Amino acid sequence: MSAPTLADVRAAAARIRPHILRTPVHTSDTLDRLSGRRLFFKCEMFQKTGSFKYRGATNAVQKLDADTAARGVVTHSSGNHAQALALAARVRGIPAHIVMPRTAPAVKKEAVIGYGGRVVECEPTPAARQRMADEVAAETGAVLIPPFDHPDVIAGQGTGLLELLEDAPDLDAVVVPVGGGGMLSGYSVALAELQPLVRRFGAEPKNADDAARSLATGVRQPALPPASIADGLLTGLGDITWPIVRQHVERIFTVSEQQIRDAMRLVWERMKLVIEPSAGVGVAVVLSDEFRATAAERVGVVLCGGNVSLDKLYW
Repeated sequence: MSAPTLADVRAAAARIRPHILRTPVHTSDTLDRLSGRRLFFKCEMFQKTGSFKYRGATNAVQKLDADTAARGVVTHSSGNHAQALALAARVRGIPAHIVMPRTAPAVKKEAVIGYGGRVVECEPTPAARQRMADEVAAETGAVLIPPFDHPDVIAGQGTGLLELLEDAPDLDAVVVPVGGGGMLSGYSVALAELQPLVRRFGAEPKNADDAARSLATGVRQPALPPASIADGLLTGLGDITWPIVRQHVERIFTVSEQQIRDAMRLVWERMKLVIEPSAGVGVAVVLSDEFRATAAERVGVVLCGGNVSLDKLYW
């Protein structure tokens, strides 16, 4: 499968428009002052299912032909893609089988079930997730819709960039959290054609910095064992997303667990927005001393999701 293009992102935007929400862009004088620049926050936690993942899942599901769709869909995901695919399948009226690590947050498992998905638990390793998804696909005949490494998923995630540029034109840079790289890839391929001078940065936890190490060395690095509160960013880059990131992303910044907690709390308290730790990673980056050296004045920051358990606050 080949990487999507700007044309694919635009086609995805038209395809999913009846099914998704157009998320707003928020600003904050406090965070502008703390960062020393103008920040424009793309609020994907307001998307259906609470994250940007619904864009890619919806595009992939809506693009399936009728015979293929009737067999249902299957995926493996720690949470946000799981919820997104479950709802996208329900909207189309087809079954969804969701392989989730047994350690995934209970609130995300419950949401998948609430959206009509069937949860199949597995051990919390990439190999175990893929193996179980393959077994479920073979058993049910369902088609695999991976969380990020699929051109239709990537194109769907890139649709958020089109909205961001309409609401916040003349950006100097965009900061996107990166796990598997689906959203960063979607944003980057669209920007490379649409506004190539806009700088493209990734944001990643130091405790899960495989993407940063990959970009720095030029060789894709394996994902580390999960060790970050940013549970949505613990997957390594894929066969499709890695070449896109290598070609189109200038740098991936990393931040500590404490920086993530502080940024997340700051957004909750000052912007009154409930974001999850993965979204806090991008905020932490633009507040960091390292990012100041970029000298970018107008920066788009993607708040990728807001799915948190209120039974356990991270600070």
